[in-house]
Amino acid sequence: MTQCSPAELEARLRLHSLPDIGPQRFYALIKVFGSASSALSAPAAAWRAIAMPQSSIDARRCATVREQALLALRWAEQTQQHVLLHDMPEYPALLKETTGAPPLLFVQGDPAVLEQPQIAIVGSRQATRPGLDTAQRFARSLARGGFAVTSGLALGVDAAAHQGALDVQGATIAVVGTGLNRVYPARHRGLARTLVEQGGALVSELTLDSAPHASHFPRRNRIISGLALGVLVVEASPSSGSLITARLAAEQGREVYAIPGSIHSPGARGCHQLIRDGATLIETVDDILQSLRGWQLTGLPEEKAIQQSLPLQHPLLDLLKAQPLNIDELVELSELPLPEVLTLLTEFEINGNVSYAGGVWLYRV
Repeated sequence: MTQCSPAELEARLRLHSLPDIGPQRFYALIKVFGSASSALSAPAAAWRAIAMPQSSIDARRCATVREQALLALRWAEQTQQHVLLHDMPEYPALLKETTGAPPLLFVQGDPAVLEQPQIAIVGSRQATRPGLDTAQRFARSLARGGFAVTSGLALGVDAAAHQGALDVQGATIAVVGTGLNRVYPARHRGLARTLVEQGGALVSELTLDSAPHASHFPRRNRIISGLALGVLVVEASPSSGSLITARLAAEQGREVYAIPGSIHSPGARGCHQLIRDGATLIETVDDILQSLRGWQLTGLPEEKAIQQSLPLQHPLLDLLKAQPLNIDELVELSELPLPEVLTLLTEFEINGNVSYAGGVWLYRV
């Protein structure tokens, strides 16, 4: 951890809480004055000289700003609650490389998971059932392959992606558009609690009690893409915020992936636009793994061992060789428990034996 006195940490939290102080102004103040403590004690004229807004200058002595900083300090004293400063070694390296990286992050859970190779999965809040199934299946496979699955805890595709990773005891990271004292949407409180308990993390750059606001979510999206090696868009309309995440990913030099759909589906149009703009068309998890084959993944050797231990002949594969089947038909015909069928399908999919399309599983020759 960087050498940062309690007074300087409090000062950075105060500086971060000021109105109209985004990352660029925050870093400018540190550069000019040498520390947050010095910046806060500098005269107003010195702030005006470097074009800081009057709203920020006036708020420096505000009691509310000091109270927010003290609240954050008390919050970070609790188990599994952390404030990561930009110059701490624990701050995620990939995110630190991006333009406008947050000066600090509030993290609930295990901060070490932020250094795990990540794939972000994003998409529509009003996703179709096949879209939700696809997000969940890809998340399962990626988590089994050693990736952490990153998303935004929103309704629809985000929640399905988090759940898919949790299904196989994988790590998942939720970057939220509120403060960490507020889970949004409220129905995802249980999901948030579970992902922390299973070794994942909740992440936000916003002060702890920040309420949901439309302007917060594009800011949240740049963190999602900045943490990840690539962003997979499952379903999205042309106006979806997921396309903002994909655009930011491209600007940050990350891979952008999109799953195509029916030309009659409104939820496919955003993905088709991404593909026209250069995103990689994705049909199977193997397409993603191939594009990232240079990365060393912590879970991959074990996963390959699992794959190699699977017999080349299996009753589940024999059923799919005969005809495409949906999950209910596979459970009924194989007489295997649903969790076992899902586990096997995930492993077979990673291994390239099967794929999923149109609501059914297909054997790949």
